[in-house]
Amino acid sequence: MSSAAVAAPSSFIYWKRNLTISVFGAFTSIIAMTLLIPLLPAYIKELGISDRALISQWSGIAYGATFLSAALVAPLWGRLSDRFGRKLMLVRASLGMTIVMAMMGFAHNVWELVALRLLVGLAGGYSSGANTLVATQTPENRTGWALGLLSAGILTGNLVGPLVGGFLPSVIGIRGTFMVAAGLIFITFLTTLFGMQEDRDGINERRRDQAANKGGWRRIEHRWLLAAMLVSGFLMMVANMSIEPIVALYVGHFVEPEAVLPTSGIVMAATACGGVFSAIWLGRFADRSSVGPWWTIVFCLAAGAFLMLPQAFVTAAWQLIVLRFLMGLALGGLLPCLSSMIRRHVPASMAGSVLGASVSVLYIGQVLGPLAGGYIGGHLSMQAVFILSCVLMSLGVLFNMVAMRRHRPA
Repeated sequence: MSSAAVAAPSSFIYWKRNLTISVFGAFTSIIAMTLLIPLLPAYIKELGISDRALISQWSGIAYGATFLSAALVAPLWGRLSDRFGRKLMLVRASLGMTIVMAMMGFAHNVWELVALRLLVGLAGGYSSGANTLVATQTPENRTGWALGLLSAGILTGNLVGPLVGGFLPSVIGIRGTFMVAAGLIFITFLTTLFGMQEDRDGINERRRDQAANKGGWRRIEHRWLLAAMLVSGFLMMVANMSIEPIVALYVGHFVEPEAVLPTSGIVMAATACGGVFSAIWLGRFADRSSVGPWWTIVFCLAAGAFLMLPQAFVTAAWQLIVLRFLMGLALGGLLPCLSSMIRRHVPASMAGSVLGASVSVLYIGQVLGPLAGGYIGGHLSMQAVFILSCVLMSLGVLFNMVAMRRHRPA
């Protein structure tokens, strides 16, 4: 085991219980966050914006605001979790999201809505906090599997949320839907507060380590490895999210106008479905095989690049759906393996800070990907978006190969 192992054996006492609560909490909080996506344009119209172009513009701003603010504060919450405990950060996130989500239902204008979307990004971060907790409180030989299970819960929440958001407003209204979302996160808050356990000795040990070892990120020995993990996550997120703005337009080339929206939904869901199926298996594979998580990451990126290129040349919607599903299978284990690698090679007192930084990088990629895809698709061609995404993932493979050569295990 690496000298930088990030948890003492006593930290593993509650790992199964905490994993169960983390998966449940991430699943419910993601549902609550994503069920709002389909109703944002309708809510913005209800808030007084009538011009179609402005509705589209404000929808994009409101959607991206949460990821932007979350990217800014993720390293801070990670650092505080090192010092004050992982559970406390999850309790803070779920309570803060509950309050802000309820407030969104009472917005009077679009400015208030955007401000609250920024605020929920600042206050939230349950799934990223759960990722830190699971990564640091799970035995090393089960980390990939546990993180894969958490990733599967998050991906499933991303699938279920928009489906629920598509029909719930017609039953209870848009503002009522915000109350349901707040109530769902409140259940997560209660479950986390009363069900999760954390070893206080581990928190005190991290504080002593922080006090005794100054120097911050300079203390990290495996810098090439860490750089490879951050670059891999960023490039994968930019490449994968770049097609979000062009899906409906691209699908419109292959289907009748009335079938564009449902087919686009299937295309977008296909990747998540593939990820749900493969996340746990790839995590377990990285734990148990001689290949290890780093080579698993390289294989995932290479497979993603290989599957991205033919998407630029499909001639029917079903071909795109199949390729997106296969790409989800290929990439499903990438993020759990990234967190597993960081968990194995970062000091315990810095694990939250570094994992928080990795989450911040992913959020930045989640913002830049759609922006880049929309611009390239509009000014060059939609095929160019897939080709560029293939190039980005290929660069990720090359960077990892260079990092492996430069990496010197302790």
